[in-house]
Order: sequence, then structure tokens, then C-alpha cells
Amino acid sequence: MYQIKKEFYFNLRKIENYQNICKLESLYFQHGSTTVHKHSRNVAYYSLLLAKKIENKFNIKFNYNNLIIGAFLHDLFLYDWHEKDKTHKLHGYKHPIVASNNAKELCHIYDEDILKIIRCHMWPLTITKIPNSKEAIIVCIIDKILAINETFTFINFLNKIKLNIIHEN
Repeated sequence: MYQIKKEFYFNLRKIENYQNICKLESLYFQHGSTTVHKHSRNVAYYSLLLAKKIENKFNIKFNYNNLIIGAFLHDLFLYDWHEKDKTHKLHGYKHPIVASNNAKELCHIYDEDILKIIRCHMWPLTITKIPNSKEAIIVCIIDKILAINETFTFINFLNKIKLNIIHEN
């Protein structure tokens, strides 16, 4: 497991402006109480773990550099989509393009395979942006799993607070 974490962070540090991106993404929340940074880091890490399992079991090779970088930058939209603002309307449909453009502008990512991972991670919501690589499929799946987990964990937390308030009286 140590070797996988070492590989994971080695690839993340290849991202130009990595430290700045971490700080910027930490300013915004994604699902529930999970920041965009934490969500993106987790999507990248669990995508790597799933790819390693698939490779070990089925001998399918992956481009781990593209997988990790694409997964980490998949939500690089840098705004609070929870705010009532007409520019945030249709966030689910539009943010993959915003994230892709930000990856180019802020991190100088021009590798089309990485940009495709970012642009298609919201499939099937973005019905015309179909994941067309093994790496993109994994990121798309892991993103959905973690989004559901983060959302419902937060809802469960809110329910517990509500129950505690009711029992206090």
C-alpha cells in the first residue's frame, strides 16, 4: 500500500501549480461537507486503487499518470455551485468544460487523454460526452460512488444533529 501512495503523490506533484490548486479547491464544497479538494483527491486515489485491482486480476494496463491527473483535476471549476447565481445554473452539465479549461489555463494540461477524462466524468448526465478510455470509465464510476457516499454521509450527519436536538428538550 505504501508503494501505491508513493506513486499516487508522485503523479500529483507532476501537476503544475499543484499546491495552489489544492488551496483553491479547499475553498469550495462539493457534496455535503466535503471540499472539492478532498473529493478530487479521493476520486484520484480510489480510481488508482480500482485500476490496480483490475490490472492485477485481468492484466489490463492503465496509464496511471493520466488516470491520477485527470481524476484529480476533474472538478477544477473553482466557484461555489451552491450559491444562487445564474452563472451556476446547469452546473452538472457545464462544470466539466470549465474544469477542462481551468486545467489548461492553471496547470498547462494539454494532453487530450487527460482533458477527455475531465470532460466526460459526468456521463451519463452529459450524454454526448461518453467516457472513451479505460481511465475515463474508472474516474466516472468512482466519482459517482464517492458523490453518493459524501452526500448521504452528510445527510445522515444532519439527521443525527436533528435527532439530538429533539432529544434535548
